[in-house]
Amino acid sequence: MIVFDLKCDRNHVFEAWFRDNATFEAQCKGREIECPVCGETKVEKAPMAPNIALSNEAHRAGSDKALEDTATAAKFLSTCRKIREEVEKNSDYVGPQFAEEARRIHYGEADKRSIYGEASDRDARDLHEEGVPIATIPWVPRTDS
Repeated sequence: MIVFDLKCDRNHVFEAWFRDNATFEAQCKGREIECPVCGETKVEKAPMAPNIALSNEAHRAGSDKALEDTATAAKFLSTCRKIREEVEKNSDYVGPQFAEEARRIHYGEADKRSIYGEASDRDARDLHEEGVPIATIPWVPRTDS
């Protein structure tokens, strides 16, 4: 196994493990490597710090931890994308008018329905203080974008 520091087109740096350099090159060319932060598939090797030799036991523990961390990040992103799909499928997009529309629904001035959109931190805080039920969710990019 070999580990590379990679950098996506949006300059997020992350670590990934490969069987060998040829495997990395093939997956990179096929755009099969995805940035765990933004989902970008255009990646390249980033500068790496030198690797310090560890005992076999320490090396195995580090490898297992890195693989576990990568799997956890991938699962988190997958869950966030599923949440996004459900929200988009079952809610009306109101864009930057989210705070205004949420208030109108809460106070009975508009039909009750699920909505999503953008709100500033200040607007979200104000809505919460008014008792308007809202939630902030991580909005990760689609994998097909």
